[in-house]
Amino acid sequence: MKKKNKALKVGLGVTAAAFAVADLACDFAIKRPDPAKKKKPETREMYIKRAEIRRQNNQNLYDLNPEDLTIKSVDGLNMKAWYLPAEKETKRFVICVHGHKCNGPDEFSHMMPFYHYDLGYNYLLPDLTGHGRSEGEYIGFGSFDAKNILLWVDYLINRFGEDIEIILHGISMGAATVLNCNEMSPPDQVKIIIEDCGFTSAEAVMNNTLKDMIGFKFMPIVKLGSLVSKVKAGYFFSESDPLKNMNKAKNPVLFIHGEQDTYVPFAYGKELYDACPTPKDYLWVPNTVHAFSYYNAKDEYEQKVKDFIAKYMDKKEEAVTA
Repeated sequence: MKKKNKALKVGLGVTAAAFAVADLACDFAIKRPDPAKKKKPETREMYIKRAEIRRQNNQNLYDLNPEDLTIKSVDGLNMKAWYLPAEKETKRFVICVHGHKCNGPDEFSHMMPFYHYDLGYNYLLPDLTGHGRSEGEYIGFGSFDAKNILLWVDYLINRFGEDIEIILHGISMGAATVLNCNEMSPPDQVKIIIEDCGFTSAEAVMNNTLKDMIGFKFMPIVKLGSLVSKVKAGYFFSESDPLKNMNKAKNPVLFIHGEQDTYVPFAYGKELYDACPTPKDYLWVPNTVHAFSYYNAKDEYEQKVKDFIAKYMDKKEEAVTA
């Protein structure tokens, strides 16, 4: 009996410890960062340079006086976005979706000159809930985020008309979000998807991140974290699984990934590309880490996007006109 009690105590202790680790890991992943908490100073030169580039690009965006928009999320939170109309009237829009613990301008203001001046598109930069200027305590990892981005799609259609055309472009968690949107039968106004360094599933990327935290992958902790997430944030990690649901993809997808990405491993990009049943193309960027593809290969990136638009949007438009 004593041995049984001891075994029971050990078992309960291990379970409690596992839940404690899962709770800690879950909060690290999905809880909105405390703005009052001081961050460790960045020492890596490439990230210091990127921060300076972001500051300048954000100022360039704000100098153009973008419109400040607010709509309600699926759970009633205020979602914010910056909207920059094109210089000349156009029916083409791009919604740019940022990544984990980032925000619209920081992630995408560096692409504003490309979309605004070069392509002449209307430009929408939303902050996902739990990020930036939007409300929310928890991060969605592409789950309810996809539903919220489709609310922004509906907003644009209702405001600017049924004849508009929309590109969804996401980076990192934002890339997973736009892939999820494409698998949810989005409105016909959504024409193409551009995903840059997205993950195959929230569970997979959590497991990879856990390895960085504790030194090894351990899926049971992720599964427990998923239960914690359901209680705290209202969703299981399995609810964001672009790879599993790729058979439901509707529109053409351009896949972009840095070959040296370890945060969202390059292999994820190839898996997603291989699984995609719709028309597709890819840009694999050598010697590039997570979310640096545009910085490291700007010309190639822009040309690939232009070619993809020409093939899957411009030609369709020509066919309709003819």
